[in-house]
Amino acid sequence: MGIYSDGVAAATDGTTDGAQFHNDIGITFTFSGETDNGLTFGAKFDIDDTNGSGMINGTPGMDSESVFVSGGFGTVTLGETDGAFDWAMSEVNVVGGSLADDETAHAGFNGNAGLDGSNDDQILRYDYSFGAFGVAASLEMDDTTAADDIWGIGLTYDADMAGMQLGFGLGYQDGGTTYGDVTGVSVNAAMGNGFSAGINYSDMGLPGGVSGSHMGVGFGYETGAIGVGVNYGEYDMPGAAADSDGFGLAATYDLGGGASMKFGYGSGSVGPAASVDTWSLGVAMSF
Repeated sequence: MGIYSDGVAAATDGTTDGAQFHNDIGITFTFSGETDNGLTFGAKFDIDDTNGSGMINGTPGMDSESVFVSGGFGTVTLGETDGAFDWAMSEVNVVGGSLADDETAHAGFNGNAGLDGSNDDQILRYDYSFGAFGVAASLEMDDTTAADDIWGIGLTYDADMAGMQLGFGLGYQDGGTTYGDVTGVSVNAAMGNGFSAGINYSDMGLPGGVSGSHMGVGFGYETGAIGVGVNYGEYDMPGAAADSDGFGLAATYDLGGGASMKFGYGSGSVGPAASVDTWSLGVAMSF
C-alpha cells in the first residue's frame, strides 16, 4: 500500500497533482508432488488484483501459469515461463523491488524477455545444471501457421573468485523472418562487502534486415536493513526517433516480519520526446 505517480499528465488521468493512492494484492499458488520412482512434478500460477476499477468490479487476473516435471535428467517446464534466453540472462536491477516497479519501468530497461510471448506465450523449456554450469533449450510454437516458431538456447556459469560470486549468462533466440533474432550476454557480481553489480548487452536482428542493440548496467548496496540500487539502460534502434534510454532507482528498508518500506523512481525517454518520470512510495507486506 502506498502512493505513486504514473508519469501521465494530470489533465489526462484526472488527478490534480499526478499522484494517486495505490494498493496491489498478489497471490502465488504452487503445487508439487512426487512419483514412486522419484520424479518431481508440479504447477504454479499467480492471481493479481489491483486498485483499478475494472479489476475490482471484474475478475482478478491469472498470470504466469506453468507446469513442470523434474528429475535426474533435468527439468521440463511448459506454460507462461521464461524462454532459454531470459532463463540465462540476468537483469541489472540488482537491488530493487518498488511498489510500482518504477526502477524497471523506464524506457531504457530491458527485462531480457527476448522474443517470449510473440506467439501464444506457451513456452516449452528444458534446463539442466551440472556443477557450476547450466544449459537450457526452449520452443514457442506458432499455432496459426502464419508466423515462425521461436526457439532458443541459453548457457550459464557461476564462479567464486576470492569471495566474489560471479554469474555469466549467454542466450540466443531465433524467430525466423517473422520476428528476427536476439543474442545476449550478461555478467553479475555479488561482493562480500554488500556491493553488487550487473551488466548485460543484447544484439537484435529485426525483421526486414535491420538491427538494433541494448546495453544496461546496474549497481547496488545492502547493509543491515537498508538496500539501494540504481540502473541505467539504452536502446540503439534503427532511426534516431526509436532510440530510448532511462535510469531507475530503488531504496528499501526492512521493517522485519515480512514488511518493508520501498521507494522507486524511474525516468526515461524515447527519441526526441520529453522524459517520463514515475515514482512510488509505500510499504510492502509478504506473508
